[in-house]
Amino acid sequence: MKTVLFNTHDIVLIITIYQCVLFAFFLLSFRKGNKHNNVLLALFLLSYAAIPLDTLINYGEAFRGYILNVSPNMFKVFGYAYWLEAVLLLFYVRSLIYKEFIFKKHDFLLFVPLIIYITYDINDWYLLDSATKITTLSNFHPADEPLQSRFIGLFRECFRLFCGVLCLIELQGYQKKIKDCFADIETVSLTWLKILVIGFLFIRTDAILVSLAMFSSFEFDLIINYEVLGLISNYTVLLLISVLIFFSLRHSSVFKGIEQPREQTSLKVDKHPIDLDIVNKILGVMKTQKPYLNHLLTLENLANQLELPPRYLSQIINRHFKQNFFEFINSYRIDESKQLLQMSENSRVTMLKIMELAGFNSKATFNTFFKKTVGLTPTQFRKEYHKTQQEAAA
Repeated sequence: MKTVLFNTHDIVLIITIYQCVLFAFFLLSFRKGNKHNNVLLALFLLSYAAIPLDTLINYGEAFRGYILNVSPNMFKVFGYAYWLEAVLLLFYVRSLIYKEFIFKKHDFLLFVPLIIYITYDINDWYLLDSATKITTLSNFHPADEPLQSRFIGLFRECFRLFCGVLCLIELQGYQKKIKDCFADIETVSLTWLKILVIGFLFIRTDAILVSLAMFSSFEFDLIINYEVLGLISNYTVLLLISVLIFFSLRHSSVFKGIEQPREQTSLKVDKHPIDLDIVNKILGVMKTQKPYLNHLLTLENLANQLELPPRYLSQIINRHFKQNFFEFINSYRIDESKQLLQMSENSRVTMLKIMELAGFNSKATFNTFFKKTVGLTPTQFRKEYHKTQQEAAA
């Protein structure tokens, strides 16, 4: 067989398809980890695999002619993935950051553009006879594309960008809220996921530029090389998918889920005066039982000890103590570490040991929070304290 179906650029698309499909099936058969996360990531990858396949079918030189002989409908069917992949990536991000992620009613609105587009295609394409479809595709050139199709394509890319922005907003919200639920956040790394989301934002922005370049070239005779912009996107996708596969396996398990916002956020709690008996109960437990010495303490753990709803406990900490949970617990750990550093029998104990005895699980958090609270590093504090004691004794 001497027919060449793919050029070098097409091979990049094929590798992307192969990576996406292979990893998706691996995730679906993988029994460890969060099954919900794995399914959503697999669906995202399968939908993304359809995009380079759609590009190959519609723009691959020889491959296009081969598919035309198979079925003209294949020129349309894989294009629906554009409307799906951005939505599925958003759901995957949410499934990582929320402890018990569930779909809300308004989430299904994100599928409305896909439904409208399928309806449009049924009337504009699928009802045509096969001979008309083949004739249209055989003589097709991007310059001949109807104006309404260009507008639909531009809207599609803007919709994908919008979903990417929602991903970024979710991550920013997670970064703020996590301090209300956990006292140790050093193990939670958002960097890799932010890089991926920003990377896909770049691809979608590039896709918008491709659409605008086609408008400019074919509607206003201002020639812009949209093909180069498209190739940049294809090569970037290959890199991003590789990064996604590597980091999703390595880091997705470190996410500490927070409670998903409800349909109606509880604002009534803020209007009620704080029960001082509960405040005293919290202070009593913190003083006598010292739950902050537990390295893995969470808002939910403490709420269970106090027999309070986690949301209500968070409200009290925020409103009465004017702190988030992270600051509230670590301030007790700082006081504990100061007492340990002031003991003469601990004068030669390492800072790592002091850190552990005080309940800290991260050296970075210990040093940073201590310096912020006390104004000195732990080492400086111990040295200054014992120096003052020696001078007083003399």
